Amino acid sequence: MKPSHILVLDTDPSRREALVNALKVSGNLPVVVGDPAEAARALAVPGLDLAVVALAAPGLDQTLFREALAPSQPVEPEPLDDVERRHIARTLAYTRGNKRRAAHLLGIARSTLLAKVRKFGLNGEADGD
Repeated sequence: MKPSHILVLDTDPSRREALVNALKVSGNLPVVVGDPAEAARALAVPGLDLAVVALAAPGLDQTLFREALAPSQPVEPEPLDDVERRHIARTLAYTRGNKRRAAHLLGIARSTLLAKVRKFGLNGEADGD
């Protein structure tokens, strides 16, 4: 079974360390952040599977957090091509343009990624293979 990348946001060091150790023992890969702003940046990076958030963290707006998790108004769906383009662009940015690594993270063949890069006009990304 593939390990999960789990974002952990907790300002209590001992509780955070215990959770991180438990996640590691169970074969997961915790991504530890110490404040809500850092968590927001980490959530923008592709590849996270889950998030564990201490709701008592200072600076965390619980109303906005709940709205982000379960919007009260239905979100208008985007065209699939727009979502796919944005996801590929973020993955390429995360890998600093390394298409081989990006393809691996996306779970597609490198040749498929190259075709999608051409299709979506993402050739401006760095060419580090």
